[in-house]
Amino acid sequence: MTSEQTYPPLNTLKPVAEDVWIVDGPLIRFGMPWPKMPFPTRMTVIRLAGDNLFIHSPTPLVGDLRAQIERCGRPRWIVGPNRIHYWWIPDWRAAFPGADVYLAPRVKDQAGARINFDALGLDRSSGYPWDAEIATLPVTSSFMTEVDFFHHASRTLILTDLIENFEPRKLGLVMRWLTRLGGAQDPDGSMPRDMRLTFGRHRDELRAAVETMIGWNPERVILAHGRWYETNGAQELRRAFRWLLDA
Repeated sequence: MTSEQTYPPLNTLKPVAEDVWIVDGPLIRFGMPWPKMPFPTRMTVIRLAGDNLFIHSPTPLVGDLRAQIERCGRPRWIVGPNRIHYWWIPDWRAAFPGADVYLAPRVKDQAGARINFDALGLDRSSGYPWDAEIATLPVTSSFMTEVDFFHHASRTLILTDLIENFEPRKLGLVMRWLTRLGGAQDPDGSMPRDMRLTFGRHRDELRAAVETMIGWNPERVILAHGRWYETNGAQELRRAFRWLLDA
């Protein structure tokens, strides 16, 4: 892994809005046996009332990140937003046993023995302890349900894999070609084309979900992989999903 492929400094809280931080994590490799794509990783942390922290898609709890987190508040909810974003959740649960773990559908099936503890379901749009401050939006395809979130106070939308936005300058030649072909390359990042196929029977539901997100009028959109959108969030959503909205 080189710093050119990730978003240093890694494993450190970076403020993006009042009470909202990101943590850029290490590079992982994911995909078919060959080629496995290099994915930079990203966690989002939101501080809610009572200094309770909402931890979305945890990255490794290494270095002095734990101390930084504890200075911000108390981890109260640890969220696995889809079936492929769970790997470091057990480490966070062990470090913060008072936090509740919420998992999207099929996470436990995917994780196997790595998540061998009870967790709460993340499969509906309301009924969560964070409802007053964060909206919850499950988006379901034939492959997985991704649960997305909108923090009202900061107008921050948090996605996981619904949009990927890999920067060519951080990729080798093969990966530059693959991400461009796959529709997931900056400055025109979007839902990867292989993922779009999994919404064949759920296209109307996906369109309704995207329209809900646009209706929230987010200022920023945080992504798990690649360059995220610091401004003009609603406009970026319209651009990224024009293949769906304009069809």
